[in-house]
Amino acid sequence: MAKGNSQKTANGSALDFEVQLWAAADKMRGHMDASEYKHVCLGLIFLKYISDAFEEKREQLLFGFSDPKSEWFIKDEPQRAEAAENRDEYMAANVFWLPPEARWHTIKAKAKSPEIGKVIDDAMGAIERENPTLKGVLPRDYARPSLDKVRLGGLVDIISNIGFNESAAKSKDVLGRVYEYFLGKFASAEGKGGGEFYTPQCVVQLLVAMLEPYKGRVFDPCCGSGGMFVQSEKFVEEHGGRVGDIAVYGQEPSIQYETT
Repeated sequence: MAKGNSQKTANGSALDFEVQLWAAADKMRGHMDASEYKHVCLGLIFLKYISDAFEEKREQLLFGFSDPKSEWFIKDEPQRAEAAENRDEYMAANVFWLPPEARWHTIKAKAKSPEIGKVIDDAMGAIERENPTLKGVLPRDYARPSLDKVRLGGLVDIISNIGFNESAAKSKDVLGRVYEYFLGKFASAEGKGGGEFYTPQCVVQLLVAMLEPYKGRVFDPCCGSGGMFVQSEKFVEEHGGRVGDIAVYGQEPSIQYETT
């Protein structure tokens, strides 16, 4: 039998688009330290994710408003476009509201501009202003002189190739896969200085299997990206339990998480 091409990474996920994406993104790093580049890269990935979610919801609204058979049908096209900008529609669907200047197509269109850093900073600021739950969370230093704007624009182009808004992508948790893969690569590049560690997915899976969190509380005092929470939920689902039977708590320096 011929050997397949489904190579595996150390954490067990298939070597497909994550590897190519990282290789391309890492070429843009230049002389920037991994610890600095991490925040630049992951901030843009999150921005692309929430923008794709917004655009998907907007397309759904426009489709409903343009369908004569729909109870939400709006005959006038400008009115349809205006109705699709209703903030309440997005909040009801747990989608972050994004003003036009914070949407990915606006950022991508200015990727080659020397002002791309300011464009991204303004987008991050607008998102925090419109979504109080994100206030103080998003990185806002893309306009700093030390950040090469040509490389930054190239990174925007690379991340534009990730599609978060397709049902197939959602079922595979593209955001989680990219985020976790990048964190692992950054951890390898950074080393373990400053007391910062990255726990591979396979180790987290083993810990969760040993804990058997069918119900009760799960607390991770060094939760990082929340891998323990994700794997606990997967464990419950795979063993026929109810996710609502567990509550997860975690903390990092100056950050606390709590969810049920």
